[in-house]
Amino acid sequence: MEHVQRWVFRLRVPWITWRARRLPDPVERLRYLRRATTVRIIPERAPRLLLAFGATAAGAALLIPGHPGLLTRDVAPPPASGVVLRQAKLAPDEVWMVDSREGQYEVYSNGLRVETAGTVSYHPRSWRRMIRPSLDPGELRRDPAGIVFHTTESHIAPFEPGQTDRLKRVGRWLIDYLRKERSYHYLIDRFGRVHRIVREADAAGHAGRSVWADGGTVYMNLNHEFLGIAFESATQSGDGPAGSVTPAQVRSARALTEMLRARYRIPTVNCVTHAQVSVNPLNHRIGNHTDWASNFPFLELGLPDNYELPVAAMEIFGFGYDQDFVTSTGGRLWKGLLLTEERVRQAASAEGVSVLPYRARLKEKYRKQLAELPASGESKEKAI
Repeated sequence: MEHVQRWVFRLRVPWITWRARRLPDPVERLRYLRRATTVRIIPERAPRLLLAFGATAAGAALLIPGHPGLLTRDVAPPPASGVVLRQAKLAPDEVWMVDSREGQYEVYSNGLRVETAGTVSYHPRSWRRMIRPSLDPGELRRDPAGIVFHTTESHIAPFEPGQTDRLKRVGRWLIDYLRKERSYHYLIDRFGRVHRIVREADAAGHAGRSVWADGGTVYMNLNHEFLGIAFESATQSGDGPAGSVTPAQVRSARALTEMLRARYRIPTVNCVTHAQVSVNPLNHRIGNHTDWASNFPFLELGLPDNYELPVAAMEIFGFGYDQDFVTSTGGRLWKGLLLTEERVRQAASAEGVSVLPYRARLKEKYRKQLAELPASGESKEKAI
């Protein structure tokens, strides 16, 4: 029954998006989308007639409010075919290397195999911690603090048996290109094979001057601060995991994430998608890149749903967003957007000013911090 409701909801997405576009105020638009993308899940024991009525009623979120037999929760997209949905782990298990051959491969205790032939070097990783909330400089660090998940948005061949040779040929071309450009630390190809592109000890040009933050640190140079993992994939707005990556890619991504989190003690809050961190400093908007703007399989990778986290660039530096960015989420508007809008409003009220001048102050703070960052010749965003 729950599966039926999920797909009924997906059919309503175009209508929800159209209605949202007609609301000029961005806050009201967020509130509408928050209500419209929350549905009531009816237990299996409920009568089928009630389910049919609820699924077709105008706005499933309004179905018999307060009824004790109904549970309210956000509906996540179904997992990729063949992928078992697992609960997120907050603490990484120990993962260690069990076999390796220099310049060829590494094998780890959780079953991960990394192809290392052709791994390239780049700028040695080095970054200075920016303490939150003061933004004062902290200690110099060389280990990565997080992971950014990407899609390559490259040419994709149909994933069919008759296309195997073409899939392999396209994959080889992509690996060569990414190593030439120093684009990511890891690529997961369509068959689920994990390829190391750039050494972990080096930066890679995967995220540029993106912005993220955890409880104690603000990050503004993610090429150095975070590792970049790319799925060989090309996505469209609203794609579920099954529409953009293969089950083999999801399984390998989970094993790779487990290994990297265990090796560097990376917290779950710092495992995010490119769309969550990407910014455009010129127009001061988030979402300069929108890969994985929706439906990233966080739970399948052993992570909590980090779409619910506040958007750091908005909260700390006053960035905004446009309707195109909201549309790129495919109707599954991040709770984080609404949460961030509310936090900014509360912070402005605490300082006795309206939101617009408060955001102007945050923007000025961003420009000052950006000017103090090291030269960004190595911080090239991916070009494909």
